[in-house]
Amino acid sequence: MPIRNSLRVLISLIVPILIAGCVNTPPYDYTALENSRPRSILVLPPVNNSIEVNAPYIFLAGISRPLAEKGYYVFPVAVIDTFLKENGLPTPFEMNAIPLEKIEAFIGADAVLYVSIEDWGQKYQLVSSTTKVHAELRLVDVRTGLLLWDAKVIAVETSDDAGMGVLGALVNAIASQIAHSVSDNTYRVSSTASYLAVHNKSNGLLHGPYFNPEGVQHWNLTKSSEPKAIDTSKTSKGSGL
Repeated sequence: MPIRNSLRVLISLIVPILIAGCVNTPPYDYTALENSRPRSILVLPPVNNSIEVNAPYIFLAGISRPLAEKGYYVFPVAVIDTFLKENGLPTPFEMNAIPLEKIEAFIGADAVLYVSIEDWGQKYQLVSSTTKVHAELRLVDVRTGLLLWDAKVIAVETSDDAGMGVLGALVNAIASQIAHSVSDNTYRVSSTASYLAVHNKSNGLLHGPYFNPEGVQHWNLTKSSEPKAIDTSKTSKGSGL
């Protein structure tokens, strides 16, 4: 019996909270980003506030491509991770505490992307299975420390019953659990979330200096996966940074 998954992605950029009724959300303020005009981005390994120990590096593996597609030079994440570990910073928490002046002096990035993982993983209920990735992103100017852009992304993939009722939903959930035990699909969900956060038409990251429209990946997303806005209240090895 074929399994049909619906990918429901909820994107929210950090904007003023809608208190009540229908309120027109003002457009995202890109003033700081436009003034800074960064050419290169350093992505630090995410701080992990979830219970999934592998979440930071799974997320890290999928974030570089959408940033590069937007027209920015992205420092190779694996190289940076190794460099920082060799210089006395073994964990993402310690890496995220590096002073900006040291990043500018030893790495030379124009901006740093800080990411925190708030929720992550696959959950199985009686008649459904859910994969969730919840992350918050902040792009900061290395020279001034100013916030250039930020986003909050919640991506949820749920199995459905494909119109087969309770029994169909139960069979589908069991089949999904078996399939996911063989192949973890959180990478796909987190990569899609990263793409949609960066490329969001209303609040996504502005084009960088190397933007090439022909280089943008065309993701094969179902209609139900379209983003929806939601309301939300240089040293040598071993020398140390």
